[in-house]
Amino acid sequence: MLKIRLQGTIKDIRWFRRLLEQHEEVTVQEFSEPFSNKGTNKYFRVYAEVEKK
Repeated sequence: MLKIRLQGTIKDIRWFRRLLEQHEEVTVQEFSEPFSNKGTNKYFRVYAEVEKK
């Protein structure tokens, strides 16, 4: 299992989440809610747990 931290705009994070979920070789176990980054309203971070199928 991999634990991944993603950082970017909400739109980019949603795009990448869809890519992960549609990928045939991985299973997304968990995906956190977005957390805002200090000092910016534009960028957020999320945490994901991904496993090989």
